[in-house]
Amino acid sequence: PHRPPRTAAHAATPAPAPRHAHAYPPWPQGPRLRQLRHRRPPAGARMSQGQSIRQGAAWIFASNTGRQILGFSFGIVLARLLAPEDFGTLLTIQVFTGLAGFISGGGMGQALVRAKSVTRADYDIVFTLQLIVGSLIYAFFFFTAPLFARWYDNPLYTDLLRLSALSFIFRPFINLPGSVLYRNMRYKAQAYVGVISLIVSSASSIALAYLGYGVWSLIWGGIVGAATSAATQIPLSGWRPGLSLDFKRGRGIARYGILVSANDIVGYLRNQVGIFILSRTLGPASVGLYNKGESLAKMPHAFITGSVYHVLFRTMAAEQDNLDKSRYLFFRSIALVAVYTTPFYIGLLWLAEPLIRGVYGEKWVAAAGPLLILSFAWPFWLMDNLSGAVLAAQSWLERELPVQIATLLITALAIVIALPYGIEGVAWAIVGVSVYSAFHLYWLATRCLQAHIGHFLRAVAPAALLNLLLAMTLYLVDLGMPDSLRQHDFLYLGCMGMAGGLIYGLAFLYLPIASLRTERQRWKVKLKLASLPA
Repeated sequence: PHRPPRTAAHAATPAPAPRHAHAYPPWPQGPRLRQLRHRRPPAGARMSQGQSIRQGAAWIFASNTGRQILGFSFGIVLARLLAPEDFGTLLTIQVFTGLAGFISGGGMGQALVRAKSVTRADYDIVFTLQLIVGSLIYAFFFFTAPLFARWYDNPLYTDLLRLSALSFIFRPFINLPGSVLYRNMRYKAQAYVGVISLIVSSASSIALAYLGYGVWSLIWGGIVGAATSAATQIPLSGWRPGLSLDFKRGRGIARYGILVSANDIVGYLRNQVGIFILSRTLGPASVGLYNKGESLAKMPHAFITGSVYHVLFRTMAAEQDNLDKSRYLFFRSIALVAVYTTPFYIGLLWLAEPLIRGVYGEKWVAAAGPLLILSFAWPFWLMDNLSGAVLAAQSWLERELPVQIATLLITALAIVIALPYGIEGVAWAIVGVSVYSAFHLYWLATRCLQAHIGHFLRAVAPAALLNLLLAMTLYLVDLGMPDSLRQHDFLYLGCMGMAGGLIYGLAFLYLPIASLRTERQRWKVKLKLASLPA
C-alpha cells in the first residue's frame, strides 16, 4: 500500500521515553533487563525530542533500507528462476489473504502502542482475540478454497490457499511481541528481526525455486519467514503468550482498532483492486509484470516515507494538543522527504527500461511501462501518506474513512475504463486516482491542523529547485551519450547515476537554500568527519 501498514507487527516507531518508562508491564525477564527498562535516565543524558525523532527515523530508515536492498537483490534471483505467472498466481491469492490479515489484527496492536499506559492484561486480551479471529479465518479459507479454485478455473489454488492461510494461526505470536518492541522504542531490535526474517524467507524461496517448486517456493518462503519473525521477536520483547476472557476490558482497545482496521482495509482494497481485476481479465502474466513495475516504483517511497510516517505519527500523537508543533512537524517532514526521495523518481524517467532489462532480463521488459508511468504519482503519494499520519495521530480516522471508500470506488472504475490500454493504461489510471486521494486527504489534514493549503508548495519548493537541476543534468548527459554506450544497460545506468548523483549532491551542499541550512550543515559535518583518518 502507499501508506505503511498501521500495525505494530510491520514497523517500529519511537515513543517519548519518560511517558512510557514505567508503563511497561513487569513481566519476568531477568533482573538486569528489568532494571535497565525501568531506569529513568538522568536529565543531562536525555535526548531532546528532535534528537529522539531523528534517531528513531534513522533506525527505521536503516531497517527499511536494508530490507529493501536485500529484498531487491533476492527478488532479482527469484525473477530469474521463476516466471511472471508464478508471481501473478501468488499475488492473486494475496488479494484475499492480505485483506483477511487486516481483519485478524483488528488494529488492536496500534491501539496498544497509542495508549498512554498498558498492562499485561491488555496484551493478554488482545492476544486472545487475535488468536480466535485468526483461527476462524483459517477455517474459512480451508473450507472455501475449492470455491476459489473453481472461480479461477485452476485447481492449484485449493492447496495454495490452504497452505498460505496457515499463517493466520501463528500471526498473533508475531503481532504482540511486535507491539511490545514498537511501544518501547526498540527500533534496533525491530531492524534485527526484519532483516533476519527476510534473509531466511528469501533464502528458503530461492532454494525451493532452484529445485523447481515454482509458486510453492514463494508460499513456503513466506511461512518460514513468519515463523522466524515470531521466534526472534518473542525472546527480544520478553513477551509471553497469555489468554484472557475479559472481553469487557478489550472494548476500548477494539474501538480505536476498528477505526484503524476500517481505514486500512479500504486502503488495502484500493491498492489491490488493480491486481484483482487484472487477474480476472488479462491473466497472471500481466499481474506479475504490472506488480513488478509497481513494486519498484514504490520502493523509494516505501523505505524513506515509510520511515518518516511512523515517527511522525508517534510524535504528533504525543503532541496532538500542540497544533503549532504538529504543523511544523508535518510540513518539515514533507520538505525533507521530498528532498531525499524525489531524485529517485526523476531518474526513473530515463532509467526505467534499462533498469528492468539489465536487472531482470528481457522477459520482464514490459514492466518498464508501469514503472515509468507510476513515477509521476510520487508527489501525490507523499501528500497522501503524511496527511494520513496527521489524521491518525489526531484521531480523525472517521473523516478519512469516507475518502478511502470513495477512492476505492473511483479506482475500480478507472481501472475498468483503462483495461483496453493494457497494464500501462492501468498505471495511468492509478496516477489519476492518486491525485484525487492526495488532495482530499491533504485538505482534511490542513483543516485538522488549522494550516493553509498552499503551505505544501512552500514545503516542496527546495526539492523542486534541486530536482529541476537534476532533470536538466540527466537530459544533457543522455543527449550527449554515444549510442554505443546506450546499448550496454549497466554502463548507461552507471553513467547516468553518477552524473545525476554528483550534481544533486553538490547542489544540495552548496546552493544557499535557507530552509535546508540545518540539514546542509549536518551533512557537511558528517562528510568532514568521514574524511578524517581513523
